Amino acid sequence: MTEAELRVASGALDQVSLIGSGGLTSRLFSRPAISVLAIDAPSLDEAINQLVPVARAKLSMRIAPGQAGPAAVAALRSHLEKNVPWGAQLTISDEGYGDAFTLQTDGKAYDAFRIAMREAWGVDPVEPGVGGSIPFVASFSERMKGAPILLIGAGDPTSAPHGPNESQHLGDLEKAVLAEAIALRLLAD
Repeated sequence: MTEAELRVASGALDQVSLIGSGGLTSRLFSRPAISVLAIDAPSLDEAINQLVPVARAKLSMRIAPGQAGPAAVAALRSHLEKNVPWGAQLTISDEGYGDAFTLQTDGKAYDAFRIAMREAWGVDPVEPGVGGSIPFVASFSERMKGAPILLIGAGDPTSAPHGPNESQHLGDLEKAVLAEAIALRLLAD
């Protein structure tokens, strides 16, 4: 993904500086990252001319492959506690975490799905390598040793996964269903 493509997809203004280092795709999908999901403070409609006694924020941390979940959470906690501004008080509540996972994509099941996707879409499939901290994947892998785990998505650039306006193009969904049927046929053979 180029910087121009990212700016269009995210709606970022030209003058907004991007943070982090390395390739943009790596920063978005495979390296550690912190996202501010929400900030709880008075809304514009409720704002008055006084200091706000309490503000809350919800953060999401991507635990990248190779990181230990407890160590990553401890490092974030330590960083936040050491950098509290203006003498404010900080309270951190953990909601839990999932371990990072690197999915190996070799073997008969993966080959069958690659062939099936090529047949259904008419082009070679793309393996973007997104995710890294989908919590249940590491748990499945641990409990089902040796079983192939395939994570397949049928989204397009406007799907807005996990967003309030998440959508699915029905043509892509139809091709995904066809690809799955082809792959299962290939695996049955």
